[in-house]
Amino acid sequence: MLATLFEGDLFVHIALIGSIILVGLPLILAVIMSTQSTTEVYEVTNLGIGSAGLSNYETALAEYNLMQYMVNSAVMSIVIVVGKVTLSLLAALALVYYRFPYERAVFTFVLLTLLVPVPVRIVPLFQLMADLGWANSLLAITGPYIASATAVFLFRQHFMSIPESLVENARLDGVGPLAFLVQVLIPMSKGMIAGVSVITFIYAWNQYLWPLIVVSDQSKQVVQVGIKFLQGASQSGLTEWGLIMAGAVIALIPPLFVLIVLHRPLLETFAIQQK
Repeated sequence: MLATLFEGDLFVHIALIGSIILVGLPLILAVIMSTQSTTEVYEVTNLGIGSAGLSNYETALAEYNLMQYMVNSAVMSIVIVVGKVTLSLLAALALVYYRFPYERAVFTFVLLTLLVPVPVRIVPLFQLMADLGWANSLLAITGPYIASATAVFLFRQHFMSIPESLVENARLDGVGPLAFLVQVLIPMSKGMIAGVSVITFIYAWNQYLWPLIVVSDQSKQVVQVGIKFLQGASQSGLTEWGLIMAGAVIALIPPLFVLIVLHRPLLETFAIQQK
């Protein structure tokens, strides 16, 4: 029986290792291709580390201004994270601890905004940015993403799980709504806030279509659009895929770092959402 259990565990481990390798294979190939020259990339049988080394990374950062795009993406992502978390906390506070007419209808309307696809919103959003004079600015690529129905829903569900006794004690002590949010709710929601921040940061960092449309100044573009600019590079009529893969790997580092550092709160957030 022990032998059967051992064989079963071995099979499970082999299957898990195989799955991890399969999922990570595109990333491994991207890293390998990022070190190869243009001719080496087009050699299908060449699956080893290339002769270009780090030169593709240096070219992407220096000659194609990828570092500036990285800074723009970082600023955009941080602004969106701070704005979205702040606004969502305030909205969840109002939905849980305030009583006002049509409360459920308001919350339902907030959730219904998730059903509106992005392409439908692009034209009116672009017109709104133009009317406000925000086009081609940081406000244009951050403002539309500040409000989030998903974050409001997650914080609302979390606040509803907090014991009513804490609320009653705060009222008896004369603690105001904002003070209650800062002194009680936020300290008790650090894991949820961290998880939402990770999701929001990665989502903002990967934005491509909206910045491409609303930002016309190339120096103000984000890194995902910057990688698109790398596709214009060619050598002897061949696309420099090694350079493009180097840019993709560079763009992957910040969200990967955030994900690794804050992966536990992210898993807790998903667990709470499933409940």
